Amino acid sequence: MRTDDDRLLPVLLIVAQAVLWPGAALVRGTVPNGSDLLVAALVAGVVTAALALRRSRPVAALVVVAAACALGAGPLPVGATALLGTAGVALTLYTVATERDTFTAVLCVVALAAWQFLQQISLHGLGDHAGLDHVLTALLYATACGAGLRVRRSRRARWAAEQRLKRAESERHRLPAVERRRMERELHDVSAHHLTAVVVTAGAALGLRDQRPELAGEALEFAVETGQEVTRALGAVRAPAPSREDLPSPEERLLDLVAGFRRLDQRIDCAIDPLPDGAVADAAYGIVREGLTNVARYAPGAHTRVRVRYGDTRTDVVVTSAAPPAGTTAHAAGLGGGRGQGFLRSRAREAGGTLSSGPTEEGGWEIRAALPGRTAAPVEALPRGYRAAQLVAAAGLVLQPLLPALVIRPDTATATQQASAGTLFALLAAAQALTLLWLPRAPRTALTLLLTLPLLWPLAMTTTHYTGPPLLPPALSLITTCAAVTTRTARHSTENGTRESVVFPLAAVLVHSVAGVVAVLGRGTAVSGWLVGAGVSAGAALVVAGAVWGGVVRGRRERRVRGARDERVAVWTEEAVRDAWAERRRIAAGLETTVLSRTADMVEEARAGRLDAVADRAREALAAMRALLDTVRDGERGTGPGRSPQPTLQALDLLAHQSRATGRDVRIRLTDRVPERLPAAVDLAAYHAAETILAAGDDQPAMLEFDADDGTLTLTATGVPRAALSAVRERLTARVAPLGGTLTTGGPDTVHLRLPLAAAPVPQQGDATEDEEGSDG
Repeated sequence: MRTDDDRLLPVLLIVAQAVLWPGAALVRGTVPNGSDLLVAALVAGVVTAALALRRSRPVAALVVVAAACALGAGPLPVGATALLGTAGVALTLYTVATERDTFTAVLCVVALAAWQFLQQISLHGLGDHAGLDHVLTALLYATACGAGLRVRRSRRARWAAEQRLKRAESERHRLPAVERRRMERELHDVSAHHLTAVVVTAGAALGLRDQRPELAGEALEFAVETGQEVTRALGAVRAPAPSREDLPSPEERLLDLVAGFRRLDQRIDCAIDPLPDGAVADAAYGIVREGLTNVARYAPGAHTRVRVRYGDTRTDVVVTSAAPPAGTTAHAAGLGGGRGQGFLRSRAREAGGTLSSGPTEEGGWEIRAALPGRTAAPVEALPRGYRAAQLVAAAGLVLQPLLPALVIRPDTATATQQASAGTLFALLAAAQALTLLWLPRAPRTALTLLLTLPLLWPLAMTTTHYTGPPLLPPALSLITTCAAVTTRTARHSTENGTRESVVFPLAAVLVHSVAGVVAVLGRGTAVSGWLVGAGVSAGAALVVAGAVWGGVVRGRRERRVRGARDERVAVWTEEAVRDAWAERRRIAAGLETTVLSRTADMVEEARAGRLDAVADRAREALAAMRALLDTVRDGERGTGPGRSPQPTLQALDLLAHQSRATGRDVRIRLTDRVPERLPAAVDLAAYHAAETILAAGDDQPAMLEFDADDGTLTLTATGVPRAALSAVRERLTARVAPLGGTLTTGGPDTVHLRLPLAAAPVPQQGDATEDEEGSDG
């Protein structure tokens, strides 16, 4: 939301123009005639109306203002539209740069400057008297456009930072609830799917023990394998992987899921498109799994169709089952807890989609979900041919002043065989302005050009026999260089907290001093060359020093603002992860004594060959799962204030989730060599080091990889340039130094942290630190 209000600017501009003319003429005793006042009033009215609408139609307002001033300049005295034609047009250009894209803004500046230059040619020829005026006007336009572009970038960066803060604050309160719902869904999905399959196979084997006695052995073997899979799956629920790199693709997971149900004698046809990893793939997998589980539970043997289509605008997930065959018995009917449909809608909603379910006309059941597709976040695309239309319109407007050449006799124009100073100065100023725009993309090339182009201004002065002030052209070229110095100094101060190297400022002083001295001495002067050199060098040094100081001040201000913002995000991230971790530990504690214990009993019964007991234990495990879900939903947190458990490496997925929620792409990977159980001190220190590195800020993608080799845990962080700052290094060193760890940097955005496992102090019973007590729950 824009907070500035500049609606009075058009009125103030008209008042200033009225003071300049006819006010100044009236003071001198000259009364303008009525026709001039009428034309001036009409021009002022049109310009005022256009400026008032410049926010909504900036390009159209620019065309109207420029055309009105050009038409009014003909019959009116000199100066009658001077302020409107310069400041008014510059104000409109500034609005174009703030409200439209960079291409449109630059095109408007170039087209307007070329249009005015060609208009001068068509009316007065290539005379030298107005050349410097054109250069100054073009520089005014370029300055207005550059200021507008910078304001637009600053506004977008400020808006993005505000959105990041809002997401971080909302996610701080939402993450514990999201983690609770995730564990609810996973407990329901894993337990219901696997344990329901055991009940179905055991019931079928018991019902057909006389006709097919071999099914009993298969059912017992299936119960053992499924029980072990339940244990592994519920272990993953308690400590999900922070990265998906080692997992099969979503398409492979869905195909494996369908194959597993086919082994339960379910007739399933499927058509599954490849899906990218992410929320949509997870939602699709959960929806298909719940749909197939319901078919196996309530309509065993029914023909089922699974369709997953990934499109540009949406992803369709459909599970359709026919009516169950006549005479089939639903051994698992009644085992559901009634939460499946609610969980399905929750999955679809959190992925950004919708879900519906209901009976079909054939007596079956259908689940249909519409999830986001490839373009989940619609991007505003330009219509086909939009840029070409812009270029054609600009060319037409630029060439319009040349139309009088078709009807004016050739001898009415003053011909010249020599390029004017205004032409060469305009080309040099345009080259410097374009170079400044390319500074962020190609800094070395841009800096080289910015230090080379000033030396061409004295040559242009000599070539065109320029007769104006000798120091004015070099001073104009110094403006662009100072803008580059300020920009680079501010960026360096903001990102690194230190000043930029003095090489470029000193080189700028040297180059512009040489250009100024050559310009003055080339004109001829009675002053000593040494005095000229000293004076010009002192002036250039003062101007460049002012640019450096301005960049430092701006960089410090931006660094303070960003530091305060990053600190708030870091605090909210820490609170969110701690609360979500406490919720996970609470649910995991109940999981140990309910579902897992009864699943272990089921496996023991299966290994003993007691098929009836296997079915009973599976039903008990499902009942325990429902009771745990009721406790999860209605229970209170078991940790009091100040006793929240400290997160460990098992909470890295929560840390990654919270970082992604604030708009940053973060990947965290643990290799297979990292032990499942680490010494408590190492576990806590490694997690807090990862938290500190990510809290260093910056919005670029980051990758954290944990590995273990030769008794050392290694953390390699890439994409974190600010983690190498001295303040961040001090905090990291304070974390790892007490454990004998080391910290090194491997590049501008890479940090290596090593923690010895053997040398880590393992807390003895009764002397654990406060953090370690918290980590143990």
